[in-house]
Amino acid sequence: MADVYLDNNATTRVDDEIVQAMLPFFTEQFGNPSSLHSFGNQVGMALKKARQSVQKLLGAEHDSEIVFTSCGTESDSTAILSALKAQPERKTVITTVVEHPAVLSLCDYLASEGYTVHKLPVDKKGRLDLEHYASLLTDDVAVVSVMWANNETGTLFPIEEMARLADDAGIMFHTDAVQAVGKVPIDLKNSSIHMLSLSGHKLHAPKGVGVLYLRRGTRFRPLLRGGHQERGRRAGTENAASIIGLGVAAERALQFMEHENTEVKRLRDKLEAGILAVVPHAFVTGDPDNRLPNTANIAFEYIEGEAILLLLNKVGIAASSGSACTSGSLEPSHVMRAMDIPYTAAHGTVRFSLSRYTTEEEIDRVIREVPPIVAQLRKLSPYWSGNGPVEDPGKAFAPVYG
Repeated sequence: MADVYLDNNATTRVDDEIVQAMLPFFTEQFGNPSSLHSFGNQVGMALKKARQSVQKLLGAEHDSEIVFTSCGTESDSTAILSALKAQPERKTVITTVVEHPAVLSLCDYLASEGYTVHKLPVDKKGRLDLEHYASLLTDDVAVVSVMWANNETGTLFPIEEMARLADDAGIMFHTDAVQAVGKVPIDLKNSSIHMLSLSGHKLHAPKGVGVLYLRRGTRFRPLLRGGHQERGRRAGTENAASIIGLGVAAERALQFMEHENTEVKRLRDKLEAGILAVVPHAFVTGDPDNRLPNTANIAFEYIEGEAILLLLNKVGIAASSGSACTSGSLEPSHVMRAMDIPYTAAHGTVRFSLSRYTTEEEIDRVIREVPPIVAQLRKLSPYWSGNGPVEDPGKAFAPVYG
């Protein structure tokens, strides 16, 4: 029986069509796109087509607003550091407590360098307080960086509204849209977003290619300096084959957008309903009414997420834990802690993230396999007794978080 892959928020399989489109650019059309001869010119034309495909997916006004990078992390760092370098008089950054480490780690570094970083809190469903956000939009803020969709829960933030508030206050707005691009419609030309990051490997393109959308007229300082590539905004010879792949991925993401928001969503909902109907003391985390169509994050109380993953892996099912526990650490993920999920549940979160390749049979199999695994682990849990939780789980085992 083939393995079931439900970890598409971590990375996706490269489409066969995308691989085929890339192959000629390794051995036949291998020229440097900066070269004047026909070898280079052919590649240059193909890069332009890919740029236009990404432009269309994002709803950007100009193809020149698409800057190819190596990944989402590079795009994030470029955007935030550029905003600070272009406005040295401004020393404040606004972000959220639930960002990806690509943004949070950089913000922590900036705080250590003397910048002020405001991390917006979230409620129990992972939602932001826009009034609180608006109150922080002062003249000292260089940039706001907020993810479009959370990678663990799939919760969507009101990015267009947040960008408009920032723009009205004369503040640059960046969004890490790595999880959102290709899953939800985006129309940048009718937004106030100045910068946006995406990563190819989240939408069936290869790893090692990303994009920074840079709205025309936005003040900018490059992170990488050197050659004139990407109109002087990102030096380094272009990763041509992967960029071609990303262009095709963008075209296909548009084709499958409706499928993603109907069929993939239906399978995700079926998965959740099937598991929750059989497994007691389990619940969906995040905002079930406002999230990505492919993401289900389920908290199984009184057990460890990592143990669930290991046993799922043994039966050929790949998912991931919402818990970022590492050996020797009792701390659940920063996202679960930010939402104030009880520790008896925060440790037992599992993220199932589907793709357009996920089948009904695969979902049925996961619905069959999960309940006995949870039951098996609860028998070993200090929180569990017989058919239910112990009377006071806090007394059974109360870790102290750092």
